[in-house]
Amino acid sequence: MHRSIRLRPWQKHALERFSATDAADFLAVATPGAGKTTFALAAARLVLASGDISRLVVVVPTAHLKRQWARAAAELDLHLDTAWSPSRAALPTDMHGIVATYQQVAAHPAALARLARGRFVVLDEVHHAGNDRAWGESLRQAFSGAARRLSLSGTPFRSDSAAIPFVDYYDDEARPDFEYDYGEALGDRRVVRPIYFPRTNGFMEWQAPDGTAHAATFDDPLATARANQRLRTALSVEGQWLPEVLAAAHARLVELRLHHSDAGGLVIASDQEHARGVAGLLRRHHGVEAVVATSDDPMASQRISHFAASGDPWLVAVRMVSEGVDLPRLRVGVFATTTTTDLFFRQAVGRFVRWTPGIGRQPAYLYIPDDPRLRRAATEVAQRRRHNLRRGDSSEGVEQLPGDPLLAEVQAAAGAEEQLSLFAVISAVATDAVVPADEVDDDEPLLVDDDPALLLDLPSPPPLAGRSVVAVAEGEPRAEAKQRLRRANQDVVRAIARRTGRSHAEVNAELNRLAGVATVAAATLEQLERRLRHGEQWSKRP
Repeated sequence: MHRSIRLRPWQKHALERFSATDAADFLAVATPGAGKTTFALAAARLVLASGDISRLVVVVPTAHLKRQWARAAAELDLHLDTAWSPSRAALPTDMHGIVATYQQVAAHPAALARLARGRFVVLDEVHHAGNDRAWGESLRQAFSGAARRLSLSGTPFRSDSAAIPFVDYYDDEARPDFEYDYGEALGDRRVVRPIYFPRTNGFMEWQAPDGTAHAATFDDPLATARANQRLRTALSVEGQWLPEVLAAAHARLVELRLHHSDAGGLVIASDQEHARGVAGLLRRHHGVEAVVATSDDPMASQRISHFAASGDPWLVAVRMVSEGVDLPRLRVGVFATTTTTDLFFRQAVGRFVRWTPGIGRQPAYLYIPDDPRLRRAATEVAQRRRHNLRRGDSSEGVEQLPGDPLLAEVQAAAGAEEQLSLFAVISAVATDAVVPADEVDDDEPLLVDDDPALLLDLPSPPPLAGRSVVAVAEGEPRAEAKQRLRRANQDVVRAIARRTGRSHAEVNAELNRLAGVATVAAATLEQLERRLRHGEQWSKRP
């Protein structure tokens, strides 16, 4: 049985190159929004269909991406378990594999090594393994025994202090087996959006941690520590700079929503308190109740999923919408974080360039402080954009963006030192807003009906055990159906325990025996259904 899927030309070329090599490792670097997940899942279908490799392990940066990958895999008839834990000796027989986070790899490399031996491993945004030397060592321990490894990244990266396992380097730069950059994607059209960077200067006054007073615009040359303080002052919710920039961004979003009704905006905030302050500004000045997603909120992933499926205008996030998160309706952003590394900036840009079919011309806008570091990073992206929108050709001859593996917030240490210091914002006033004048260079037609995607037949992977047509709703990933059934089993156990006075352990043991289940965690979908039926029958006994 074969399955036809639509692949963009770059995905087809990358898949051909992947299939043509029998090397254990393959690194694909493709610009954010280009469709790395689809390419990787198509590669997984080919590998599993060959019969030589039977299972799949996917590693992603965040818990939210685990669910996103599982849903994308289900659309290609691949089923990934998002609830893996190190206590499981083997995969459930009704799943093609698991999806785990890099944090789980770092915590349980030995358990994953047993699971991944002889399997196919996909390492999404693999440069995250360079965040901590221990992460790279854990990655090597966990996946050295894999039969094949496909590494993905949205940006070129360097080795610097620690080389990432399974990546080939030349002169400290990662050397991909296939590369597709933002310029090429723009040249191909209808793959990514052109992005523009309205930037705003300002006059900032603040008291430094040592008690000294300072005042500067973004044009004034400052040492790094003072530049960080200036940026922090501009982004303060207590000043006037940030409210004025938010007002401009909101006006742009309102304009875009006249033609793109569910277009959304994202404010990338500095920390949890800052995010709540930004949400307060949007509420007070614009009557908008923004969705807030911060890393300290256990419901953050669900809030992002709700925002993705809704028409809510604004999302305010801290370290939750970094890489891979699929929010194609984002058209406007405000860069309101003190993190200024090139890599972090390019990752932020990647949140706004995902193409939405059927809308036609769809530029995106990221409002930034006119900080020299951000201005330089934006200029590099804009040069790539202008080159391709003006000439409509490939990005050959365009200088590659320099790699930077540092995901850490380089200002975090300085910020922590300042918490107990005398630092204080005095005032921040926005001045000299610069709206890009080269938007006219975007000659994309207003109506676009042609689709550059190509149809490709992919063989199906081997069939799984425990198939069920009862529990899985149309379009529901098997992992989510199993989580729903586990919750239903927990509910019926509680009900039986209350009626009979027996302990939860006794009820669980009896239901496991009746259903032929070793553990609920390792049960197949069919076994979970059978266990639930036994529980429902038991709960109705007189």
